[in-house]
Amino acid sequence: MRQTDEKYMWRCLQLAKKGEGATKTNPMVGCVIVHNNTIIGEGYHRKIGEPHAEVNAINSVKEKSLLTKSTMYVSLEPCSHHGLTPPCAELIASKKIQRVVVAVTDPDTRVAGRGIEFLKKAGTEVTVGVLENEAKELNRFFFVNKAYKRPYIILKWAQTKNGFIDTNRLDYTTPALKLSNSITQSIVHKLRTQTMGIMVGTNTALKDNPTLTARKWSGDNPVRIVIDRTGKLSAGSNLLAGDVKTLVFTEIDNYPVSNNIISICINFNDSVNEQILDRLFDLNIGSILIEGGTFLISSFIDKNLWDESFIEVSDKEIVSGISAPLIHGDLINAKKYIDSLHFHIMKAISRN
Repeated sequence: MRQTDEKYMWRCLQLAKKGEGATKTNPMVGCVIVHNNTIIGEGYHRKIGEPHAEVNAINSVKEKSLLTKSTMYVSLEPCSHHGLTPPCAELIASKKIQRVVVAVTDPDTRVAGRGIEFLKKAGTEVTVGVLENEAKELNRFFFVNKAYKRPYIILKWAQTKNGFIDTNRLDYTTPALKLSNSITQSIVHKLRTQTMGIMVGTNTALKDNPTLTARKWSGDNPVRIVIDRTGKLSAGSNLLAGDVKTLVFTEIDNYPVSNNIISICINFNDSVNEQILDRLFDLNIGSILIEGGTFLISSFIDKNLWDESFIEVSDKEIVSGISAPLIHGDLINAKKYIDSLHFHIMKAISRN
């Protein structure tokens, strides 16, 4: 039974991932309905605000009479509250589905076991914990949001083999040290479509004049986030062009804003990182990619405010320049791409 349950739950996780980048602060969820070892219905949560995976799976079943003799597999506990959509637990119970297999309980306090309890009281056989760790990993953004009340934080930078991220440049008129290649650039742009915000500090904005868009991958651009404490960015900055929604954290009350540019005043004398994360979380930005320089990234590392890091390591070496951030975590993946470039993915060391 366990082996069979895992087989169909893997399919749920595969389906769930199809919603990556579109469910935003909602979790990715996949659902499979099985009758006599045959899948008769499938569905996944396609987009925030749209029907959940269970609804789509039930709607896909052609012979609805089979539902009462079927098993439903779902990668996250069915919801039991009225949100943007009706409760899935009530729908499942109304269809009298015989058995429901759940990968992991929902950490949302509005659910948190209530969906499972509702189904049990309705007479449904419920099994919980099949591929639980894999389901948590898939929705790690969502689980961190609920546990820490902040966005999921990914740090990203490229560095030389001997630990420099760039030469000592004054501004963007001097080209940045080229450390990436076309493959890793596409990977990073894909990551941008999977996160809700992308953040840099003042120095990176001034020296690189970046656009921070996902132009090398298909998907939505993340909200751009920049720190401009004293208003150093000029009107000609790509980040202030107004083509993409941009949040500017500043201490200037009357910071010049225009279409798509939103200023947010904070106190730069106290817990700056925490203030920024609190404001982003209040704005329903559930994940951020920090591509700033060493100073900004190190400030998050020093406070243990990070969850993953993507580090490109080139075989290039330079004599002097800007040192890369120093980070300690668990290496979870390392791949080698063309031009002798390595791409390291690390996780934060487990917290208590």
